[in-house]
Amino acid sequence: MQLKRILLGAVLVTALFSGCSEYSRILKSTDVDEKFEYAKMYYSQGKYTRSATLLTDVVPIYRGTEKAEEALYLLAMSYFKMTDYVSSSDYFQRYCSTYPRGSKAQECRFNLAYGDYKESPDARLDQSTTRKAIKELDTFIDLYPRTELADSATVMRIELSDKLCYKELLSARLYLNLGTYLGNNYEAAVITARNAQNEYPYSKYREDLAFVIFKARFEAAIKSVDEKAEERYRAAYDEYFTFTNEYPETAYGKETQKMFEKIQKKMAEYGE
Repeated sequence: MQLKRILLGAVLVTALFSGCSEYSRILKSTDVDEKFEYAKMYYSQGKYTRSATLLTDVVPIYRGTEKAEEALYLLAMSYFKMTDYVSSSDYFQRYCSTYPRGSKAQECRFNLAYGDYKESPDARLDQSTTRKAIKELDTFIDLYPRTELADSATVMRIELSDKLCYKELLSARLYLNLGTYLGNNYEAAVITARNAQNEYPYSKYREDLAFVIFKARFEAAIKSVDEKAEERYRAAYDEYFTFTNEYPETAYGKETQKMFEKIQKKMAEYGE
């Protein structure tokens, strides 16, 4: 039994070193067709790093030939399979630009958008990649509207749009929390929230934005100087009905009602 294990180990080690030496030989080879065949073999085996390394040498040489399209596609897919979406995005973009009617154009266009979608960062960070992903998803939906992938692209687009809206919600809440620090941040909270509502009218965060607007109006009123207090209480009073009419069963019901009761007391003083 011990001898069998030793022999099996020796076979495995030999196979490993044989595979490595063969790969090293191919890397140094000047036969581009041989490199391409090995790249395809490695790709089929799931050895995407080796496949990508070989195809990086092959693609520039094959440019303009009948094998160029397949080589470029496999290079993009090798990086995609490795979840290196930054690199795959570059090659998918090149494929879509070079072969807009190619056999893999739809797949590459979708994967290009999907890679950007996966690279989209947390809402608290810069959202340039998110906006790029939305642009690519829109392009895909426009080009291939009646496909199953278009449905997936639409779902991803909604998710990314909500992320952008959430970022604006965080900004509005920040202004709200800053209050009167270094100026009237309540008005900034209202403006930021309203702009987000207009830009993302179907977002799941629309109610949260509306509550920020009402609360900002309320806080501005109770912390107002006397000469502006009445005007601001009236604005908060109107905003309460705007909010509750749109969201009669709001999750913010208790907090909203407490604020409104304070507003009512002040409005009574103004003869309302």
